[in-house]
Amino acid sequence: MATEHVTDTMDSLATARALIETEIVGLRALSDGLGPNFSEAVARIVGADGYCVVTGVGKSGHIGVKIAATFASTGTPSFFVHPTEASHGDLGMLAGAGILLAISNSGDSREMRDILMYARRRDLPVIGVSKRKDSLLGRNSTILLALPDVEEACPNGLAPTTSTTATLALGDALAVAAMAARGFSREDFGSVHPGGKLGLQLQHVSDWLIDQPPPPTVAPDMSATDVLHAVADGGMGCVGVTDDGLLVGCITDGDIRRAMRPDVFEKQARDIMSPDPATVTGDMRMSDAIDIMTDRRISNLFVVQDRGLLGIIHMKDLLKAGYL
Repeated sequence: MATEHVTDTMDSLATARALIETEIVGLRALSDGLGPNFSEAVARIVGADGYCVVTGVGKSGHIGVKIAATFASTGTPSFFVHPTEASHGDLGMLAGAGILLAISNSGDSREMRDILMYARRRDLPVIGVSKRKDSLLGRNSTILLALPDVEEACPNGLAPTTSTTATLALGDALAVAAMAARGFSREDFGSVHPGGKLGLQLQHVSDWLIDQPPPPTVAPDMSATDVLHAVADGGMGCVGVTDDGLLVGCITDGDIRRAMRPDVFEKQARDIMSPDPATVTGDMRMSDAIDIMTDRRISNLFVVQDRGLLGIIHMKDLLKAGYL
C-alpha cells in the first residue's frame, strides 16, 4: 500500500508539472502574439467616457468577474454583466458604459448575441477576447485580442485550462497597462482598497483618526494624582500633555513607573512627562507610522498638525483593526 501511495503521489506531481508547462507555453504564445491592437485596446479603455463593462459566459465569465474587479481596483471603473442576465433586462446596465470587453474562447457562445447586438446598435466599442476572428464575437469586435491557438492542459483537451489562464493574464495585462497609462499611484490604490492589511497600510493617518475618540490629555500643571486617573481613564496607556492645545510632552505607563518615588504625589504633569514625543502628521501613510513605531519600539504615536494634538495611534488598536 505504501508503494502505491508513493506512485500515486509521483503521478500527481508529474501531471501537475505537465499542466503548468503546457500553460507556460500558452502564456508565451500569448505574449508573442501581442501587437498594436493591444495598445489600441488600452488606449480605448483609458479614453472611454464611462464604465468598462466586462461580459462572458461559463469559465470565461468567471475570469471576466476577476478582470472587472482588477480594473475597478486599479483606476478603471468597471463591472461584470452576465450575458444571459443582460438578455433579461440587465442590458440597461450598459447605459453608462464607455466600452464593452467581451470574452469567449470560441467566440460563438450563443448567450453573447444579444449583448453584442445591443453594443452594435448603440455604437458601443467592443474589445473582443477570443481564439477565432471569424466567430460571432470576432466579427462584432471593434478590436479583437486573439487568444493563442494552443492545446488545453486538460488530459482530454476539453476543460478550459490553458485558455482561461491566458485570458486571465491578458486581462491583468490590460488592467496594469491602463493603470500605468493613467498614472495610478499607491495612494490611488489605497483610496479604493481600504480593506485588508495592504489597503489599511496604504491609508493615511487622517483616515485612521476618523472613527477614533478624542485623545486623552492633561495640562502641564495637573497633579500626579489626576494624571494617574487620566492615564487609567484614557485606556491608551498614555496621555498627551498639552498647553493651549499644543503638544508639549507625553506621559506613558513607563513614565509613571519611573516617577514612583516617595515624592511622586507632590509632582505635576510637567515633572513626569517625556518631552518631544514621537509624532506624525495626518497626511502620512499608516505604513510609515507603523514603521516609526516598530523602529523606535514604542506603543504610542501622537498625531499633530502645527503642533496641535489631533489623536493618538496605539499599537494594540492597530493589531485589533488588522493593520499588523
